[in-house]
Amino acid sequence: MSARRTLLRGASALVGDAQAHERRPLDVLVEGGRIAAIEPAGTIGQADEIVDLAGRLLVPGLVNGHQHSHEHFQRGRTENLPLELWQHLVRTRVPVPLTPRQVYLRTLIGAIESLRTGCTTVVDDMALGAAVNREAIDAALQAYDDAGIRALVGFAMMDKPIIDNFPFADDAFPPALAAELRAAPRPSPQEYVGLVRDLVSTRHPQASRVGVLVSASAPQRCTPTFLSQVRALADELDLPVITHVQETRLQVVTGQIFFGRPIVEHLDAIGFLKPKTSLIHAVWLNPREIDALARTGATAQHNPWSNLLLGSGVQPVRELLEAGVNVSLGSDGSCSTVTVNMLNVLGSAAALSKLRGDRQDRWLSAREALRAGTLGGGRALGFGDALGAIRVGAIADLVGYRTDTVTFTPLTDPVRQLVYAERGAGLDFAMVDGRCAIVAGRMTGIDEGAVLREIEHDYRELAARYDAAEASVAPVLEAAERLWRRSLATPIAPDTHAARLPDAASGPQP
Repeated sequence: MSARRTLLRGASALVGDAQAHERRPLDVLVEGGRIAAIEPAGTIGQADEIVDLAGRLLVPGLVNGHQHSHEHFQRGRTENLPLELWQHLVRTRVPVPLTPRQVYLRTLIGAIESLRTGCTTVVDDMALGAAVNREAIDAALQAYDDAGIRALVGFAMMDKPIIDNFPFADDAFPPALAAELRAAPRPSPQEYVGLVRDLVSTRHPQASRVGVLVSASAPQRCTPTFLSQVRALADELDLPVITHVQETRLQVVTGQIFFGRPIVEHLDAIGFLKPKTSLIHAVWLNPREIDALARTGATAQHNPWSNLLLGSGVQPVRELLEAGVNVSLGSDGSCSTVTVNMLNVLGSAAALSKLRGDRQDRWLSAREALRAGTLGGGRALGFGDALGAIRVGAIADLVGYRTDTVTFTPLTDPVRQLVYAERGAGLDFAMVDGRCAIVAGRMTGIDEGAVLREIEHDYRELAARYDAAEASVAPVLEAAERLWRRSLATPIAPDTHAARLPDAASGPQP
């Protein structure tokens, strides 16, 4: 049986790896999940389905290399907290249990917002809580199946209690509270590894639109034995790897105390850095670490909006690009960011770079941000150049924006207008893996209105539970702030790229 042929007719497009604007209307033929032909509009005649995209700008779907579906019910609940305090409000002392249906609905929040803002691929680093719950995991996978988005799901694997992720913990936390936190149940390393092995047989990301990857939550959250086991698992199964690394200044201090060196240097020394390995955030880096990323083919993932809202700092993107490091983009979770809108991430990535230095030729351009959010994301996940471009042979993950909107009027530079101005209002078409997920502004796989109404109904009861869970964290936050303040007074190596601006009232900082 021949593959279904879908013809996208009449759009202008950002074509090729250079994502150059082709102003004349085009026909884009999709067959078997790939782009089979790109010709002037009206020259391709045979197709099983024709989608009229006249007056649209066709763009490669964005790749969100980092979000957390377990946060979607907590969006808007926090503000003005650094990571090391905020994170205790996400993984609360008293958990909020959800039914599989609620996990399904929660996952759809991110899938819907992603598709509606130009993102066709998401990496979901999902925390499992106290135990592996296969019904809940299957519900999340089903949500991505139904929405029609491409998803790679990991499980934030770690084998150390959260409290032992930090230096100075025994000095900062009262003994009784520390003992309680260390005794909290969590999946075993064997359960995590078994889960990935079980799922990958039918959900390898190179064979399934909704697949799995390997997530080591962070090196300081894993024992050396488990971190090596995670690396070996990814190598054996040929899966991408993600891990949070040096998001904050405290994590540089953590590396010095736990490993005797910064964390990226440690990962390089133990052979963890390889292609298809993404270091999430990678904000506080020294030149040796940047060289290690370039040498090993690992990716530095930029999460600019999250880094802004958590006060984590500004990644040295230009230094990474100049060294030849692949840079991808991610939104992070919506408890800290409120949104997983990847157009917002593109704009903030390009704009935030302009805080660094007085040489405007080193600032990140809109086109470089778009490239990181498309081709850079595809390379980070092991798709090479097959994901993130509109060219013959590429994976057909595409989105279309109306150009008869104020965002694109007058149409001068569509890349700049997309990155700095469009936030999803003009999007009315999305295709993933050659199948239409949004047509004429309507999602094809789910009843979006009914889903959103059900979420709002369920959340009325859940909100009070989240309030109680957050209240239970008060003594943890007090101890975490003591620990965080002590870290600020701990010196770090002077060759670390300064990632934050000093307080104007305090003057220059050494």
